[in-house]
Amino acid sequence: MVSAVEAEAIELLQELGLKEYEAKCFAALTRLPFGTAKEISDTAEVPRTRVYEAVRVLESKGLVEIQQGNPQYFRAVGVNEAVVVLANRYSSRIDELDQALHDVESRQESTEQSPHEVWSLTGAASIVARAQEMVNAANEEVFLIVGSQSVLTDDLYESLEEAAATGTDVLVGALQSETRDAIRDHVPSAEVFETGLGWLEGPVTGVEEASIGVLLMVDRTELLVSSRTPTDGGEPTERAIHGTGFSNGLVVIARRLLSYGLQDIQDPAREE
Repeated sequence: MVSAVEAEAIELLQELGLKEYEAKCFAALTRLPFGTAKEISDTAEVPRTRVYEAVRVLESKGLVEIQQGNPQYFRAVGVNEAVVVLANRYSSRIDELDQALHDVESRQESTEQSPHEVWSLTGAASIVARAQEMVNAANEEVFLIVGSQSVLTDDLYESLEEAAATGTDVLVGALQSETRDAIRDHVPSAEVFETGLGWLEGPVTGVEEASIGVLLMVDRTELLVSSRTPTDGGEPTERAIHGTGFSNGLVVIARRLLSYGLQDIQDPAREE
């Protein structure tokens, strides 16, 4: 009988690229010091005829060792070694996917896009990744208003600091002093200020108590606005809109909103 924790391990192994029988056989072998095909079949609840195929695939992946004989014996590599093998394989596949997707990418550069594009995206990871991508592509100015600290990952901090180091103006506003202090510590080259947008951290009336997560504008032509909606006992649901183009209405409105609370440090030449 497969336990709940073993079932979870099998599911995770499949998510990392193993087929069902391969995952079941490997999980079974982690419970056994070694085993014959029959013993693996009985433990993993896999047909014996499929065990041989599964363990040979696992051997080719560096996850199982075989002792020749009659009968043959099989054993799994140590858990730590298996994790390293799977991590390296997963990382390699991610690198291959990254290259493949770039090879087939058909989108034009942002400077060639229609000036009225607006897209939506969902999920904290997607929003943070888009924010980091925008900062990395900045040439002149990064204007960031932080409503939720969840967007301030180490990678984004690094991107902000790199942008500032290359001469890009980086202006970051936050309502809470602790958040501003954290930004100054991580991005000493940025211009950090207290935003006048006090409603960032409060619920938006009539919108399921949603609050603003982040307002990000890059080079005054590209905008990211995210919101956070609480759920029952779980992580908030995060959604965002992403707009591009200097003449995009959302971008024009956001530029005026972002300037609020920045009057004391903003250069008059930057005023609308």
